[in-house]
Formats: sequence, C-alpha cells, structure tokens
Amino acid sequence: MLIPVIMAGGNGSRLWPMSRHSTPKQFLSLTGDDSLLQQTIERLRPLQHGSPIIVTNSEHRFLVAEQLREISVTAHDIILEPVSRNTAPAVALAAIAAKRETDPVLLVLAADHHFENPAALIEAINKGMQLAEQGLMVTFGIKPTRPETGFGYIHRGEALSEAGHRIDRFVEKPDLATATDYVSSGNYLWNSGMFMFRASRYLEELQKHHPEILTACEQAIGSATRDLDFVRLDHDLFAASPDDSIDYAVMEKTDAAAVVELDAGWSDVGSWQALWEVNEKDENDNVCQGDVITVDSHGSFISAQHRLVTTLGVQDLIVVETKDAVLVADKGQSQNVKAIVDQLKSAQRSEYITHPHVPRPWGEFDTIDSGDRYQVKRITVNPGQRLSLQLHYHRAEHWIVVSGTARVVCGDKEQILTENQSTYIPLGVKHSLENPGKVPLELIEVQSGNYLGEDDIVRFEDMYGRCPP
Repeated sequence: MLIPVIMAGGNGSRLWPMSRHSTPKQFLSLTGDDSLLQQTIERLRPLQHGSPIIVTNSEHRFLVAEQLREISVTAHDIILEPVSRNTAPAVALAAIAAKRETDPVLLVLAADHHFENPAALIEAINKGMQLAEQGLMVTFGIKPTRPETGFGYIHRGEALSEAGHRIDRFVEKPDLATATDYVSSGNYLWNSGMFMFRASRYLEELQKHHPEILTACEQAIGSATRDLDFVRLDHDLFAASPDDSIDYAVMEKTDAAAVVELDAGWSDVGSWQALWEVNEKDENDNVCQGDVITVDSHGSFISAQHRLVTTLGVQDLIVVETKDAVLVADKGQSQNVKAIVDQLKSAQRSEYITHPHVPRPWGEFDTIDSGDRYQVKRITVNPGQRLSLQLHYHRAEHWIVVSGTARVVCGDKEQILTENQSTYIPLGVKHSLENPGKVPLELIEVQSGNYLGEDDIVRFEDMYGRCPP
C-alpha cells in the first residue's frame, strides 16, 4: 500500500503579493486552472495508492478541505499542526497515523512543486517503490539543468540497481563556482525534498537518530482529537518537539539512504523568476496573465489581477498587480521578495497577512472600501451554510441583501430577509447569518466602530469548530 503524504505548510512570502500568510502559494492557481495542491494530488492518479494524508496548520484547514472537495478527493487524515516544527516532525505525525492500520510506503511530497512531465515523475516513483519495499530510505534527486546556488545537492554513490543509487553525501547550497563543478561532474543531483519509505522504517530511523521528535509526536497524536475532517493536536505536546528537517534529522544520518534520479521538468516555484520559467511565453518571451498590454517589452512576467496593466520598453521585470498591492522587481532579484515581506510584517501591515478577498468555510468576503471608523464588505454565503453565533465589542453592522435569502438572528429576534431588504446589528448583541436557500446569498456589510479587526469576534456556537474550548 502506498499513501501520499502532502506537506501543505508555508508562510506565503516568496510569491508576494499574490501569495500571503493566509493563502500561501500551494493554494493558488499559478500554473493552470487547479491550485498547486490540487495538481500535486491529481498527478498521482496513475498510481495505485490510498487516500492522502495532508499535514497543514489550523489556519489553512478549510482551504485544504475545500480544495480536496473540488477535485472529489477524501483525505485519510488532515493533520493540523498547532505550531510549525519543520518537516521531520510533520512526517512523523503522518507515519504514526498511517501505521495504525497497516505499514504502508509513504510518498512524501511538497504541495507546491511543479512538473512539466508528470509521466516521468510516476516512473521515478515506481522505481522508488522498489527500493522502499527493501527497507531503504529513498529521496528523489533532480537532474540539474544549470549551476544553481539556491538548492542543496546530493552526491550519488554506488548503484543499487537500475532503480537508484546509494547516497554518498548531502551538501549544502554551494557558491556558483562549486555548483558549476557539481553540474560538470555529472555525479550531483538537486535535493528535491521528496521522500519515500515505509512508515515503520522512518519511525525506526527517527528513534535512532532523533528520539525526542518521535516521543513528542507520539504523545501529540495519542492525545489528538477529531474535529470534522481534521486531526487536532495538543499545542504543548507538539510544541515540545525539536524543530528539525527530515534531511538533518534522518536522511543525512541514516546508512540506508538511497536516491532515485528524476528528470521531469521539476520546479519548486520558489520565486517569480521560477514561475516565469515554467509558464507559457509570448513571442517576446513575456508571461502575461490577465488584462495586460505590452509594447517593446521582453523577458518579463506581468500579472494583472484586477485592472489593466501596461508596460512600455521594459525588459526582465516582474510586475504583479493585486487589488491592494503592486510589485515591480528586477527578475534577477525575485529571490529577495522576502525582504519586502519582512518590512510589511515588521510594520504590522495587513498586506503581509491577507488579501482583500478572503475565503471562509461558509463562503467568502471581499473588502470593498475602508476608512476611519468604517469598512464595507461584500459577503457571499454558500447554500446551507451558516456563520457562527457571535458578537462584536467594538463595531456595529448593517446588512443589505443583494441576492438570495438570509436567515438572521439578532438577540432574541429571528427574521428572513430577501433582495433589497436590510437589517442592523448593534454593538455587543449576539447574532448569526444563515443561507437557507438553494442559491448563494450575497449581501453588503457596512461596519462602523472604533476597531474593525477580524479578531473582534466572540463566538458562542459554530458548525466549523472555531469556538474556543
């Protein structure tokens, strides 16, 4: 039995402003109609495998669940990390959960990678399966296409079979001269961060080389609770785990490491330049997305999300327009976008955290306008969904129904509103909103008060498990 383990964490910094802390790149449609997470799962369909295990954080749980629903996939588990502890503990959680029933081979994948040739990936996975079933700890090494200083490398050792090689050593990100030597030698591969092994073998190696991680993860899984589709871990028990990657904690220490070479047009989509490389280009080597007009422009990535973007006489630029931010960068500097995100985070700006358009388990909202002591949102509630019973201490709200039907509870009063009808929610009064109809409910919400943050919500009842214990 093969079970995919999809690592769906991330902080949304490398492809800002399109990705944000609340919506990292794995949840975005960057190289096709599906998100990177959905593509990761879809490309495994030629394999015989069990339901995937997704490891993510609590903030992104409904994004994961909704994107799985959209492609008709049911997860084995969606494990929610209460705090980030890197990949070694994350994989341990999945291995412990998977081994409760059988002892499957785990295929550990990042949720945000891209492959030009999925068939070659499937071929490599089948080779890795042969080695993993022999008890080896397998990783996949990417055949280099250029000297690259942004990746770690794997030095291949002796051949084990036609399937792969032993690993002689892992090496850190090199300087350009060293990377050039690595590629010229033909014996080095890029470290992809993809792995394959039996669940029991991973736990054995973790016990041998980093038992503190295993102990913390066993205790966290042992005390976990189920909530809808999610496995919730105890914060303190999981936080006790050391923060370490699977490379450092296990793969660089084990004597059973093997590598399968992979030549499948792989990209970690780790920068705007990388995204430019994997997307289709026009006759001037530009990647244009959205409403874009270019004149005498070459080698650029230009994305318009909400309005017309034009360029004139530019070359090798990154231009990304979203509703609330614009990035203009030299393509060669796109690896340094995190420096901008760090400044936004330090200044506590909302553009670091979220987009004006925010998905919610019940639907979505879009911030239309805001100013001193007011904010206007367009809210969509999906059929049969309901917002929590809640109150606000710092703001009052006016709701105007644009289309659909709303069931509104405000204090001890319940009413049905339809198109062009409105209601007022006073400050400090318990209220809820439900769509009892068969079509989406759309309304305009006008907030007024001295504080309009999303954290001014006290929940009393919630069908999505968001009330505090």
